[in-house]
Amino acid sequence: MADTINQRKTIDPNTTIPPSTFAHLVVKTKNLDSTLDWFEKVIGTKVVFRNNVICFTTYDEEHHRIAFIQLPPEAPLDHGTGTIDHVAYSYNDLGELLSNYYRLKTLGIEPVRTINHGPTISFYYRDPNGVKLELQVDNFATKEEANVFFNSPAFAENPIGVIVDPDKLRADWEAGVAWERIRERPPIPEGMTIADMRKERA
Repeated sequence: MADTINQRKTIDPNTTIPPSTFAHLVVKTKNLDSTLDWFEKVIGTKVVFRNNVICFTTYDEEHHRIAFIQLPPEAPLDHGTGTIDHVAYSYNDLGELLSNYYRLKTLGIEPVRTINHGPTISFYYRDPNGVKLELQVDNFATKEEANVFFNSPAFAENPIGVIVDPDKLRADWEAGVAWERIRERPPIPEGMTIADMRKERA
């Protein structure tokens, strides 16, 4: 990710910045094993991380292209087959992500969750139909570095991430704080749990 400190800006209220790439898809399912088997047979996905809540898979150099959320049998789903949880798009740098955040905020569109996952800093929005859109920036310069974090004890301990404040991100970004410091995932705040990191704003 290119980062020229002297050119860091976060607000351009008159310009809509398109994302640079499509990042990943997340699917909710009650049938994780059979779903994983199907995707592996159809497009060659391989599991890169799995616990009893979430499973990340990929088919190329990206740390994950399709993730699956395991739902309990009693969870409400149409026909019991599964639903799309969210679709993700990437921006070139944090400045673009923040510019889009502040532009949307002036339009009354605010994220339901802003989080540092570790591999990415991500802002989640819900469309009028309730579908989530994740707008993100990669925290690592290369896919190899991201994959190392994905396979680290820190990610295994907390595969969800930690809530972050966009205003603090903006202040650090515009002040020229080193990207390596800005991107570093903070610890979960004292008295909170991973479950709190999954909560969305109303």
